Parts: sequence; structure tokens; C-alpha cells
Amino acid sequence: MPRQAPSKEKLSEIIEKIPTPFHLYDAQGIRENVRALRSAFSWNKGFREYFAVKATPTPAILRLLRDEGCGMDCASFAELKMAELCGLTGEHIMFSSNVTPASEYRLARELGAIINLDDISHVEFLRESAGIPEQICLRYNPGGEFKLGNSVMGSPGEAKFGMTREQLDDAVKQLMQLGVKRFGLHAFLASNTTEDSYYPTIARVLFHAARELHESHGADIFMINLSGGIGIPYLPDARAADVAWIGSAVRDAYDEILTPAGMEDVRIAAELGRYITGSYGWLIATAIHKKDIYRKYVGLDACAANLMRPAMYGAYHHITIAGKGNAPLDHIYDITGSLCENNDKFAVDRALPEIEIGDIVVIHDTGAHGHSMGYNYNGKLRSAEVLLEADGSYKMIRRAETIEDYFATIRDF
Repeated sequence: MPRQAPSKEKLSEIIEKIPTPFHLYDAQGIRENVRALRSAFSWNKGFREYFAVKATPTPAILRLLRDEGCGMDCASFAELKMAELCGLTGEHIMFSSNVTPASEYRLARELGAIINLDDISHVEFLRESAGIPEQICLRYNPGGEFKLGNSVMGSPGEAKFGMTREQLDDAVKQLMQLGVKRFGLHAFLASNTTEDSYYPTIARVLFHAARELHESHGADIFMINLSGGIGIPYLPDARAADVAWIGSAVRDAYDEILTPAGMEDVRIAAELGRYITGSYGWLIATAIHKKDIYRKYVGLDACAANLMRPAMYGAYHHITIAGKGNAPLDHIYDITGSLCENNDKFAVDRALPEIEIGDIVVIHDTGAHGHSMGYNYNGKLRSAEVLLEADGSYKMIRRAETIEDYFATIRDF
């Protein structure tokens, strides 16, 4: 089942000071989740989680993760600046971008970030725009379909990310001539999977490629980044990934492939976002309208501008009604927002308790790719974010946008 939300009493207390809608995060849950991940990979002395900033680009969350030993995985100029403002520089930042402007490479170099090159053509582009560092990471795309057992998990051959195996060889040779002394290797082959075998499988792909590059070219491989991809169980009856088992299975592959090649000092990295914070956030909204026509609708003061995933992907997010956890699920509703788009629905034909105007509606698993994907269509304003501690204290960590914010960039009135 999804994580239990705070009680109706606690939510009502927060709402008295911070009006709905807002995203609420469980600080201690996030801390404990990071610690479980680090424990699973504690066998690797250099292991580091580079939190995917795009998932939850909120400084209070990033500082919490920094204090737990995480680095940051950045994909844009703004994300690099946010990592810097949160006190992170050097090897604590991974810069994994594509179609990268020169200005972003220059900032990454200024911060000393580990640059993850997405394409063979970027070797010369980086040299001309920002200079070549002594250590660099290369993004690998093995092509074809990526399968776990009989299940197709993704189609890397259709993805715009990464280099072919032949291009990896060329990139290593070029970069060694340009003074690179140490290499990382990275790949991203699936998204939001709770299949435990995903990380061990991608690890074997990367470990074999790293060993071949080391033996063929003498490349000193200092890091292998397993990227993101481990997801969370959005559906109530879905199982969560077993991170302890995953860490152990990656270790088995490491001992089998890298250790015999004398590569036992290679450090493992991850850049998980959704797995770290996704289950530890809720979108808190209030029911403000009910409409009965051909279907029964409950309208919220939140909309797809606050949580895009259901409208964009048809994604499932569990919904509960504060204070009605034991009530029968004997009403069928579409839960909607107010955008002038028919896909602005958080749920369709969802069995829920009877909902009354004023009820607090809790949309689960919004701790990643929730607020961060917000937008201003129809002039909607992005909501506040609130951090809840284990002792019941809370604080607003991002205020809601105002109408003045919305008009602030306009210059032709």
C-alpha cells in the first residue's frame, strides 16, 4: 500500500496556515530511504547517490539529501546553479545533459562537476567551449531492446541518449590524446521499474564494457554510474523494489567481472530521483465542487498544473480522503481540476468514500516529478511546498506563486 499520509488533524493544522493546494514531504522518510540505499551499497567504499535534481528541485530537499551524503545529478544550467547554491561543487555534482549549450559546459567546468558526455561529437564541442577535464564520464547506449527475462523494459535503440559501443572506443581514444586520465561509464536503459533485476542487469552491461575499454585501451575506469530507473509502486497492490537484494546482486556482478580484471577500486554511483523522494510526498487539495451529469465529478482546488502525470501519461496516483480511511469505497468519481482541458483528471472511475465539499483530498506518491513538472497554463499558479518532520513540526519551503509572479516577466504593458 502507498505510505500513510499524515492524519486529518495534522493536515488541518497545516492548512490553517498554508492554504491548499500544496505538496507535502516526509523529511524523515526521505532520510531513512537514503540510508537504506547507502547500506545496500556499503560494500563499495566509493559509492555515491547523485540525486536527480529534476525529480524534486527544491533547495530544502536538496540540502537534506546533501546532509545525508548525496551528490546531485544535474541536467541544465539552472540545476547546476541550484546544486552550487546548496553548497555542492566538484565530484559531488554529475552533469548528465544532452543537446548541451556551451554555457552549460562552461559552468560545469567552473564547478568542477563530473561531466557525462552524451555524444561522440561533444568531445570536440567540449574542447572548444570549455576545455577537457582530466576525468570524464561517457554515456553508453547499447541499442536494440532492453529485456529482463521475457519482458521488454525499454528500447535504447530508439532513445536519443548515449553513444554506440564503437563510439565509446573512439571517444576514449580521442579523450586520452586530449589528456583525460580517468573515465566513468554511464547508461540509462529503463524508467520507473520495480523489477529487482534491473540494476544487476545494467551493471553487467556496464561492467563488461568498462573491462573491455580498460583492457583494449588502458582506460583507467574510476566510476560506473548505474543511473536511475528504479521506481516506486504507484498501484496499491504493487511491490516495492528490494534495494538490499539489488545491492547484493550488483556486488556479485562486480566480483565476477571487475575484480578479476584488477578493477576492484571502481566506485559505483546511482542517480536515483523518484526512488528517493517519490513515495514521501503528497499533493494536498480540497474538494470545492461536485457535479453529477453522465458521470460523478469531484473538483479540487488543485489541477494538472500542480501534478501533470495523470493528465500527461494517464499515470495512476492513489487517492485517499483525510479522516475517511475506514469508510467504504462505495462511490465512483472522476477527480478533476479546473483546467480547460478534459484530461485534467487525477482519477477516472475511482472507487472512493463519499466526498463532501471541504473534504481534504490526499493524492499520494507526488514526492518526485510532481511540483517540478508544474506549469502555468490557464494562468494557474504553482503551489507551495511544505516539509514535515518526524516530531510533527513543519515549515513552508517554497511559497505559492502569486499573480504578481505571473505577470513579473512581462515587459510590454
